[in-house]
Amino acid sequence: MTEGQVAEFEEVIAGGGIAIFPTDTVYGLGTHPDSVEGAHRLYWIKGRSPDRPAAVLFFDLERALAELPEIGLKTRAALDRLLPGAITILLPNPATRFPLACGAQPSRLGLRVPKLDEKLAKLANVKVPILQSSANPTAEPAPRSLEDVDPRIRRGADIELDAGVLPGTPSTVIDLSSYEDEGSFDVLREGALSVEAVGAQL
Repeated sequence: MTEGQVAEFEEVIAGGGIAIFPTDTVYGLGTHPDSVEGAHRLYWIKGRSPDRPAAVLFFDLERALAELPEIGLKTRAALDRLLPGAITILLPNPATRFPLACGAQPSRLGLRVPKLDEKLAKLANVKVPILQSSANPTAEPAPRSLEDVDPRIRRGADIELDAGVLPGTPSTVIDLSSYEDEGSFDVLREGALSVEAVGAQL
């Protein structure tokens, strides 16, 4: 994965194209979160209903927070403790930002900020947000290598980034929708980060 390939990846995403790319967990399938055509293509390629939510991914936490100014101070502090990391966090979305990623619940948004190790470090240069889901057909295992990605999904993508074999356990999904007011959270899916580890950081 070269700097040139990463720059091309960003151009494809910015233009509403479809990309397969590595994260700190599994390979993702992404497009620009404001691209109606890109979102429709992504859901069609996955065989997933657009009523089901995706997440918006940033490769930098500060950039994510700048795009989501409504996040309260208590929740921001929690994000600082949890991210970057192998977590998808559900947040309140009172301004209904990135509605194409929200499915049937525009008042709630999934946020992903992966931790970039040495082989993913070049992705830190990517500034655009990404509407992201795992690069697998719905209900099938998430791919930990580019070779594991379903051929139909690979044919439907405009660009692929290869970072070799990834850890392979999907992100843990945490709901912080009520955290600002109540200090409560729910782990909706235990994945790469254990429930105990989440609780220790919150």
